[in-house]
Amino acid sequence: MSDVKKVVLAYSGGLDTSIILKWLEDTYGCEVVTFTADIGQGEEVEPARAKAKDMGVKEIYIEDLREDFARDYVFPMFRANTIYEGEYLLGTSIARPLIAKRLVEIAKEVGADAISHGATGKGNDQVRFELGAYALMPDVQVIAPWREWDLNSRESLMDYAKEHNIPVDFAKQSKKSPYSMDANLLHISYEGDILEDPWVEPEEDMWRWSVSPESAPDKATYLELEYVKGDIVAINGEKMSPATVMEYLNKVGGENGIGRDDIVENRFVGMKSRGCYETPAGTIMLKAHRGIESLTLDREAMHLKDEMMPRYAKMIYNGFWWSPEREALQAMIDATQKTVNGVVRVKLYKGNVSIAGRKSDTDSLFDESIATFEDDAGAYDQKDAAGFIKLNALRLRIAAKKNK
Repeated sequence: MSDVKKVVLAYSGGLDTSIILKWLEDTYGCEVVTFTADIGQGEEVEPARAKAKDMGVKEIYIEDLREDFARDYVFPMFRANTIYEGEYLLGTSIARPLIAKRLVEIAKEVGADAISHGATGKGNDQVRFELGAYALMPDVQVIAPWREWDLNSRESLMDYAKEHNIPVDFAKQSKKSPYSMDANLLHISYEGDILEDPWVEPEEDMWRWSVSPESAPDKATYLELEYVKGDIVAINGEKMSPATVMEYLNKVGGENGIGRDDIVENRFVGMKSRGCYETPAGTIMLKAHRGIESLTLDREAMHLKDEMMPRYAKMIYNGFWWSPEREALQAMIDATQKTVNGVVRVKLYKGNVSIAGRKSDTDSLFDESIATFEDDAGAYDQKDAAGFIKLNALRLRIAAKKNK
């Protein structure tokens, strides 16, 4: 342990990471550099600076990474219509590569020997943080206190804080949600407490970003989303940055009861885990992106993307964002998006998102003269279908005759 002189800690300013900060200093006898990222969690990050200063930290990094997160991680993921196990929009998973990247970049800047995080030894996040760190800084040392110390309960953490004079807002702790939560621009998640029983329905007052579908307005909300190369660039004619797009869709989606989900998922470490999620922006983005692709993307390109998407989702979920296979697949996905340009009109109503219209002046592959049920003026010769069907039926007919 004596070879560790400086550690960069992913620091929120909360109880757990404040204890980790002190524990690192005492256990490793090292200097701790703190890194706090604003990725749209909806809470002030600046108080972390004051807390770190109070604990004697000399090098403190507080960074607004909302645009980086939306532009370089969330938007590329949604070009693939990514969803894990048919339900999860990967809100926690996609944030970890960015945090890992900045951890190792700061470690290089300050000459640190190691990085540290507050992920537990039971979860996926430890894998995501560390796979990302090793991919970007192969020789980095990672310190994961939850895999080393014996502070395995809330009571033991509070005792440690009291013993080492770590400032704790006890009033805030007493009012703290019973759930383990993670939030960013894409989602907020809830785990633990009554959710550990997959038969128990979540309490209504648990949800923070959305009204219940039953309480949503009785009048539908319509939005027009403009796409350029697979990314939303404007809403209702107003140009917006990626982070602003997500903030707006979270607000409007939440007001209409959009984006709630209750999932039992298969963690990479081997266990099943029940979690609840609010993903208003992501739910709208997924539906709308498929809507514009349906109009502008070639059939076989679309089907190939759909076939590869589960593998792509698994790579992100398991922490392989910085792997060569994810980067290769991303290049293929991005190549398909060159023609994904146009406008989608979505209808939000009591928890549902539906497509109300789509158009592309430059890249639509929809030809009304061919698709019409009316007189197509010779644009499509229906007699051609007979040979097409017979050729496709040839192997079926041969097999049927043989079996008979």
